[in-house]
Amino acid sequence: MVSYSLQVPSEYGYVLLVAVSSVFINTLHTVITANARRKSGLAYPIAYASQEQAEKNPKAYAFNCAQRAHANYTDNLAPFLGGLLVSGLSYPVSSAALGAAWVVGRIWYAAGYAAAGPQGRVKGFFLSTIADAALKIMAVVAGVKMLPNV
Repeated sequence: MVSYSLQVPSEYGYVLLVAVSSVFINTLHTVITANARRKSGLAYPIAYASQEQAEKNPKAYAFNCAQRAHANYTDNLAPFLGGLLVSGLSYPVSSAALGAAWVVGRIWYAAGYAAAGPQGRVKGFFLSTIADAALKIMAVVAGVKMLPNV
């Protein structure tokens, strides 16, 4: 068994700043979803308006869109952070830049979905998905580079 010490690159602070910035998107989603809930008249603990409610009430439909955007964000946050933090060990500046693109894409996704429904999320989806895929590939490469004799 071979062990070694891990040295964090001096630019890793950029990676950490992007990681921290990503959690503020949750606050954005909370505000958007809370406003949509209030306007829709749907009380807690209702997670989503029924299809019938959404078809009859555009504000209930808008709440569903905001709620779905928030759920999609929480589904994607942990894998994003994993890719960002691991890839940043070998490629801190590139990882931070791609991470920032993911953050911008997710903000665009949230605002677009809440304002225009599923079609409004498309541009933010593409930006965040491309950045996320690149981070995951870089994380694999970074992990392979850390293997002994590679």
